[in-house]
Amino acid sequence: MVKVFGDKVAVNGIGLDVPAGSCYGLVGPNGAGKTTTLSMATGLLRPTEGSVLVRGTDVWAAPLQAKRMLGVLPDGVRLFDRLTGEQLVTYAGLLRGMDRATVAERVADLMSALDLAADAGTAVVDYSAGMTKKIALAAAMIHAPSVLVLDEPFESVDPVSAANIRQILATYVHSGGTVIVSSHVMDLVQRMCDHVAVIAGGNVLAAGTVDEVRAGQSLEDRFVAMVGGRTTGEGLSWLHI
Repeated sequence: MVKVFGDKVAVNGIGLDVPAGSCYGLVGPNGAGKTTTLSMATGLLRPTEGSVLVRGTDVWAAPLQAKRMLGVLPDGVRLFDRLTGEQLVTYAGLLRGMDRATVAERVADLMSALDLAADAGTAVVDYSAGMTKKIALAAAMIHAPSVLVLDEPFESVDPVSAANIRQILATYVHSGGTVIVSSHVMDLVQRMCDHVAVIAGGNVLAAGTVDEVRAGQSLEDRFVAMVGGRTTGEGLSWLHI
């Protein structure tokens, strides 16, 4: 895929093959093109060039068919935050064409699993950043998609909730679901993902299994070696006490 904004090439011919039933991590520095890539892959942003296939279905040629298989958590998602958490997830389920009885059952399950049951009747506008991320995740999962695309799903989420979400995703992958997740937390990606791609400057620097990409090092050390940019902090002598 290629995406050009004016004279800036944000994504420069990125091509990734995500195995079904895998947890695939997308890592890169700020401005690397991760969010743009995921937006094109999920039908939120039209590519300048290239195509996206979800289990053989072209996202742009057959968008309705492809999007039925997708659950998406965009970065910086804007929600209908005057609804309560329960209403928001219910609305997401009904938009997917699900019947009310199934929606009600799944909403209750999701609110409990994500530790939001006590705040189900609270307006989303009054949620913390972490709670907002979790309710958006619930809305992405309500229709039991075969592919989950999650852009920074653990940002602002507390450690206990993050552990619960990782367990939910691990069970989902074990049952045959596919997860594509972007994150800045290398240790998290190394622990939860079996495949990873390193992106910088709109290009793929490395892609494959986690062990192949990290090449005997920690993923963080390998990432820094490929991307560069580590500084020593020299010139801040005034900060020393």
